[in-house]
Amino acid sequence: MRPARTLLVLAALVASVVGCAGCGSTPPATSSPTPTATPSGPRPASPAQISITSPVNGSTVTGTMIHVVVDLKNATVVQATSSNIKPTEGHVHLYIDGNLQYMAYTLSQDFPVHPGTYTIKAEFVASDHFPFSPRVYSQPIVFTVK
Repeated sequence: MRPARTLLVLAALVASVVGCAGCGSTPPATSSPTPTATPSGPRPASPAQISITSPVNGSTVTGTMIHVVVDLKNATVVQATSSNIKPTEGHVHLYIDGNLQYMAYTLSQDFPVHPGTYTIKAEFVASDHFPFSPRVYSQPIVFTVK
């Protein structure tokens, strides 16, 4: 049974790396707000606090790209995907209208948009791309693109 668990963990790591392989360009969208594999063991809590500082809630913007800026306190964004989980290290996932986007190991990034109203929220996740317990979310931000 232990080899099966090891295989599952390795598959999750490969999926995380492949899923984030395009993080330098237009980020991939997924239809699922959480990873499809299941991490083994209980998830740690994180002292992190995350918020979106741009765009501002209720704002109206123009153009085809939105610049999203996230503020992270009590934790650090790390570049490497790892199964060695630390409560103060991880990645930022951004949800745009419920679709998961990976931020490219940074706290700011541009995302393509078209006219309409959007809801975004950020989540600080562990370095294996799975959520902490409890999950570390920002408050949702609503903005309009004209």
